[in-house]
Amino acid sequence: MPPGTPPRLRVPAVIWALVIASTLPELLLTGADLRLWGDPSWRMAAYEYGGFWSGLLRDWVPTYPGQAFAMFATYGFLHGGLSHLALNMVTLIVFGSILAQRYGGGAMLILYGLSQIGGGLAYGLLSPADNVPMVGASGAIFGLAGAFLMLSARQLRIRGQSVIPVLKSAGALVLLNLVLWWAMAGGLAWQAHLGGALVGIAFVALVPPRQA
Repeated sequence: MPPGTPPRLRVPAVIWALVIASTLPELLLTGADLRLWGDPSWRMAAYEYGGFWSGLLRDWVPTYPGQAFAMFATYGFLHGGLSHLALNMVTLIVFGSILAQRYGGGAMLILYGLSQIGGGLAYGLLSPADNVPMVGASGAIFGLAGAFLMLSARQLRIRGQSVIPVLKSAGALVLLNLVLWWAMAGGLAWQAHLGGALVGIAFVALVPPRQA
């Protein structure tokens, strides 16, 4: 590799496993939407059984036993379409690969899972119990983003450099969420983003990376 060439981003197997686990359901549901196989009703059925329903943390009757717990694991592997999926998967590959390099694939997977749970918990506590389920990996993705920003801030402090660039990036993420929330008429699950990001920040604060 020539001097000054940035290192190539290596995507570990655990990241590809998460990408495949998220992509296959959406491909199946998109094909059903297009009547290539199955039935368009498959998407709503998938959302009913696997989406995150805030009401299940209150007084709603679950569709099946244990749904209030299972939805914390299932909602992040369902998406609202191919564009929704693609945005999350590209971000997963970038942030997930960097964090896997610093913490190891197993620790990154734990971070991803905890961020998904934290995103679901924040959404369940802060959103009303309505008839629209929350789906998507963005809670877990924001956990990775929060961890990346926290790790970047730590590295800058160790070098004696200003953390202002990290604060600007964090502010840009907040602004982006506000703009998207307005553009989507309140349909953005900002609560899940917040919960995931807080988990990611806490993870880096508590777990040292394996590399300096």
